[in-house]
Amino acid sequence: MRRKNRSSTTGKTTPPLSPVVSEEMKAWSWALASEVADWPGASARSFFGFTALYRGGNIFGAVPRTRSFGKGNLLGFRIDTLPARLRSKIEKDPRVGFIDNKSRRWFTFELTRDPALHEALDWLGGAYQAAGKRRKSKK
Repeated sequence: MRRKNRSSTTGKTTPPLSPVVSEEMKAWSWALASEVADWPGASARSFFGFTALYRGGNIFGAVPRTRSFGKGNLLGFRIDTLPARLRSKIEKDPRVGFIDNKSRRWFTFELTRDPALHEALDWLGGAYQAAGKRRKSKK
């Protein structure tokens, strides 16, 4: 079923649906979420077509379950305050992008092949560490 861009009754524009995630990305997401689940204080919850990753009450990542962040095989991770070392690493890695250019605290990482899973875990690990330093998010 296709979603219309404009509601016939209200005239308001509705946002397009996120693209469906590839079978390959579903497998990678499952592997990443399974690995992260073993980290101390980490948990996972379903969240609008994604698996949200938490450290305590703080979200630090999201991997696609049925929907993607955009074109490509993207996962998301959150780091509120970027140390200079991480900022430099992000700027040098063409696979890292921003979900929101204004706040620049939610990032994407594009997986293109199996060996990149280790790098994806590194980014999620950095986000996990940063989540441990944040105050607990309000629910």
